[in-house]
Amino acid sequence: MSAGTTSTFRNTSAPIHSRIDALEILRHLSYKHLVAALSLGFALRLFFVIHFPFYSGDTKFYDELARNLLDHKVYGLFVRGQLTPVDMRMPGYPVFLSGLYAVFGRSSKAVMFFQAFIDLLTCVLTAVIAGLIAPAASKIRVCTIALWMAALCPFTANYCAALLTEVLATFLTTLAVLLFLTAFSRASTSSPSKPADRRDLYSQAASWLVTGIIVGVGTLVRPETPLFLLAAGPILAVCWRQRANWTKLFLAVSWMSVGLILPLLPWAARNARTLGRIEFLAPRYAQTYGDFIPRGFYSWTGTWMVRFKDAYLVTWKLGKEPIRMEDLPKAAFDSSLERARVKLLLDQYNSDLQMSPLLDHEFATLAYERKTRRPIRAYVEIPLERMCAIWFTPRIVLLPYSGKLWPPKEMWRNDRTDFATTIGFGILNFMYLVLAAIGAWRFRKQPLVAFLVALVLIRTVFLTQLQTVEPRYVIVCYPVILALGALAWSQPTKRSSALGN
Repeated sequence: MSAGTTSTFRNTSAPIHSRIDALEILRHLSYKHLVAALSLGFALRLFFVIHFPFYSGDTKFYDELARNLLDHKVYGLFVRGQLTPVDMRMPGYPVFLSGLYAVFGRSSKAVMFFQAFIDLLTCVLTAVIAGLIAPAASKIRVCTIALWMAALCPFTANYCAALLTEVLATFLTTLAVLLFLTAFSRASTSSPSKPADRRDLYSQAASWLVTGIIVGVGTLVRPETPLFLLAAGPILAVCWRQRANWTKLFLAVSWMSVGLILPLLPWAARNARTLGRIEFLAPRYAQTYGDFIPRGFYSWTGTWMVRFKDAYLVTWKLGKEPIRMEDLPKAAFDSSLERARVKLLLDQYNSDLQMSPLLDHEFATLAYERKTRRPIRAYVEIPLERMCAIWFTPRIVLLPYSGKLWPPKEMWRNDRTDFATTIGFGILNFMYLVLAAIGAWRFRKQPLVAFLVALVLIRTVFLTQLQTVEPRYVIVCYPVILALGALAWSQPTKRSSALGN
């Protein structure tokens, strides 16, 4: 695009080419909108950091790992007074914390402020993603809308005030998405009938490699990040299913896979050298090696648990506090006889707060019977209810509010701020999801949109299989939701719908 064309676009809002890259979109984006959106976005994040800092149970693990790494050069925890190397958490976020502690001092507020800047970068990436997908005539408008939506989204901004992995993981995932879209668009523009020269092949390979490396770095922060490739692979296979495109397909899959492995090699080597075993990912249950995992108990809770609060009432009490029968929902029992069995098992556990292998086996048997008796409930209804619980929530878990809305008159009388905040955040979350659904539907023929939808769906399905129902784990998907939501303000063209075919 020539300088004259650029000048014309800025003065007359003429459409830019549909194959414009990320830098061109940023160059055409209004600086007034960019500065205003990021300034208000920073103010919102500053508000959460100052007034609603949040510290969870995971925070102390990350903080201790970071401090031990900084003080003793050991990635480990103190166990019975002795510093012990561990692999129960991926090292990305603790290393991130230790770096910030070394530069800014051991201040959680400094980390939160830095996370605010990272999250603002994620907002810019979100805007560019929306702009890349939008048709030529509405790229900048969609990009601007996505920028404002991302900058003022309280759900992502809120996590800047928490020492948790969400901000960093969201940034890396969003960056990987942008790199994938850029690499895919570039490769799709090359003609399958004309063989690519060596320089073009090297360029494509480098693009896919960098994308894989960012996914690998993201995996060092959150171990489920490789689900990214599970979403990307089928989309590439469908779009490039013709024999003429098999070279591009092989380049993409092989180099992204290589890129994924490269950042994980030092971690695996460290585990092999220090712990005597090769581990690329952290354990699923964040346990230390040799710990007994009550998989039977988790299998049983998985047959009825669909609410986040049940993690506090049941799962996270295991081994620490008694589990009360009155805290279990009616869905945990199919009959009075089954209720009596559960009470007997819980009484045994509550006697010494120990989940023995024998007791765990009894829960596993109970879970098997429930799944056999009602398989549709176990494999369809429960996962769907968990999906709804994960997505359709006010997302106020980091705020000092109960989140209760029923009975409405009573909750309104008891605490109007609590009630208004809960219902307001709930409506806002619902609006984001509706806009995303509209945008995804309008651009459903776009392979890039298919990839974004697949990324969200695959991660959601994965989260329904965890031992608890935690809505915070889909925060990583929110830039995708916001980008799709911005596309709801545009209409696809025949040319944009044909990309990648």
